[in-house]
Amino acid sequence: MPFAIRRGTNISHWLSQSNARGDERRRRFTREDAQRLADVGFDHLRLPVDEEQLWNPEGKRETEAWDLLQEGLDWCQADGLRAIVDLHILRSHHFNADAERRTLFSDPAAAARFAESWRELSRELRERPTGFVAYELLNEPVAEDPADWNRVLREPYRAIREAEPDRVIAIGSNRWNSASTYPDFDPPANDPHVILVFHFYEPMLITHYTAPWCKRLCEYRGPIQYPGPPVPAEALAALDPDFRSFIRDLNEPFDIGAMERKIQPALKKASEMKYPLWCNEFGVYEKTPDPIRRAWYRDFRTVLDRHGIAWANWDFRGGFGLFDKNNRPTVVMEALLGGDTAPHQRGESSTRGSGS
Repeated sequence: MPFAIRRGTNISHWLSQSNARGDERRRRFTREDAQRLADVGFDHLRLPVDEEQLWNPEGKRETEAWDLLQEGLDWCQADGLRAIVDLHILRSHHFNADAERRTLFSDPAAAARFAESWRELSRELRERPTGFVAYELLNEPVAEDPADWNRVLREPYRAIREAEPDRVIAIGSNRWNSASTYPDFDPPANDPHVILVFHFYEPMLITHYTAPWCKRLCEYRGPIQYPGPPVPAEALAALDPDFRSFIRDLNEPFDIGAMERKIQPALKKASEMKYPLWCNEFGVYEKTPDPIRRAWYRDFRTVLDRHGIAWANWDFRGGFGLFDKNNRPTVVMEALLGGDTAPHQRGESSTRGSGS
C-alpha cells in the first residue's frame, strides 16, 4: 500500500508544546477526535512530539507519552488515517529560541542525540506499516548557516534508512521550513521515499494579527485587509513614525498571485529532485477578522490544489484551529473544506511513497 496523503491537520499541544500530563494530556486528543477527522474527509494527521515529552533529562523514556503515541497511531490506522510522527522540539533546538540556545548545530553531542532519538523512535515504530506511518526529521530547523542543517540532517536520516529502507521520511528546509530557503536546501537525493516540506504563514501582519508571542510585529492593533497591503494607507499614516517605518517594510501588497510567487523556490526544487511537496503548516490566527481568514484560506488552498501539493493546516484545535475549544467548527473548517466534506478514497494525492 502506498503512503498517499492529500489533506490533513496537526494534532498540536498534545505531545508537544504543552505542560499537560495525565488525564489533561489524554483529553487533548481522543479516539473520538480521530474518528471525527476521518469522517469529514481528512486522510492524514501530523503528530508533533517533543524530546522533553518522550524522554526525561537523563534520556530515560517517559512511558505514558510513548503509550499515548502508540494509542494515537492505533486510532489513526483503525480509521484509515495516515500519520506522520514529527520530532517537533529538541532540548537542543527550539524554532523560536535565540541562536545561542540552538546548540544542535554547534554541539556534536546534541547532533548525536538527535540521531539517537530517531534510532529509538524507529525501534519503537518500525513494525507499523510503511503505508500508514511516516517520519518527519525535525520541525522548522533554524540554522544561521544553511549548510549546518544540510549537514546535521544526514545522521538521523541515515539512522532511519539503515533500519527502515522503505519508510517515508519528510524533510523541510532551513529557517522555519520557508519556501524562500529552498535554493540552499540540500536533502538526500534519489530516494523514492522522501517528501519535501514547507510552511506558509505570509504575510505575518495577516496570519499572526495580535498574536501574543510574536513581539513587535503583533503590537499593531489597527485595521487590516486582504487582499492588498495588509495595513490600509490611512491606518499606516496614523501610526507613530518609528512604528510606521517598521510596519511599512512588512506591508507589501498580498494576494493569491503573491502566494503563487512565494512558493516557487520549493516547487522548483521538488521538480528538479522529482520529490513530492507537503505544506504541513499554514494558517491564520483566530483574532484575524473572519472574512479575511476565509479569503486567505480559500486562496491558499486554491494554490496548493493547483500544484497537487498535499497539506496539513495548523492546527486541529487551537488558536488556528479547525475546531474551537468547545469542539465547534470554525471558519477554518468552512474555508478549507466547504461543502466538500465527504470521505475521499484513500490514495488520491500526488504525495506518495511506496510501502506495505
